[in-house]
Amino acid sequence: MIYAGSHISSSKGYEAMGKQIRKLGGDTFAFFTRNPRGGRAKELDPEDAGKFRSMAKADGLGPVVAHAPYTLNACAAREELRTFARETMADDIRRLEYTPGNYYNFHPGCHVGQGREKGIELIASVLNEILTEEQHTTVLLETMAGKGSEIGGTFEDLREILDRVELSHKVGVCLDTCHVWDAGYDIVGDMDGVFTEFDRVIGLKRLKAVHTNDSLNGLGSHKDRHARLGEGQIGKETFRRLVSHPAVQGLPCILETPNDDAGWAEEIRFLKEVSV
Repeated sequence: MIYAGSHISSSKGYEAMGKQIRKLGGDTFAFFTRNPRGGRAKELDPEDAGKFRSMAKADGLGPVVAHAPYTLNACAAREELRTFARETMADDIRRLEYTPGNYYNFHPGCHVGQGREKGIELIASVLNEILTEEQHTTVLLETMAGKGSEIGGTFEDLREILDRVELSHKVGVCLDTCHVWDAGYDIVGDMDGVFTEFDRVIGLKRLKAVHTNDSLNGLGSHKDRHARLGEGQIGKETFRRLVSHPAVQGLPCILETPNDDAGWAEEIRFLKEVSV
């Protein structure tokens, strides 16, 4: 069994997001904590968050995956950009305490010429500054396609970040199918092998969520362009096998496909129908 859902607009608050994903037939969802291309966050309504918590419990919703804005770069070369990332992430984690027990996903960042080792060091440093023993949100490092100077294009990148984080039990991984495919992990031809490698390098206990996206590009292309399920190089049969795989059982599977509500509803229905 998996939880399936898509990205939902947060403009009307938590309760509205919960109602919208149920309308689409899902039982989990993702949302941006603030403008995905900016840094502003709308004021949080504790009463709305409370209504959502009650709804989630009553309706059996799975863990929700909040997503940090794309503009954050925890390993930027410029100190002010790292400060912006650190302060934004800390504020997001604070706000997510109103809906405890969920996930906060972020792109590790780009080292922009500083080198892989320096990038990993800076990302771990930011996490060490913002994570607390008291928080009830698990922060997720996302697997990336490895384009340009991205950190996270290999499982080893994420392992090395985790090794440097003091409160590493507060950190997990979100596996993006488009990203790992574009990074060179053959989930089409050797899905078992990819999960075995993930387990060897990172550990499957760290896998907390999946972004279920097809890819417009070929294996190892390092380009990161999402496609609807079955309309890319990964193919629908792979997603049929993915949601039945032991490694993803019980996890939220989030669609980030280029779609509308009708399309996401169809993809959610497909994922639920073919899962174990």
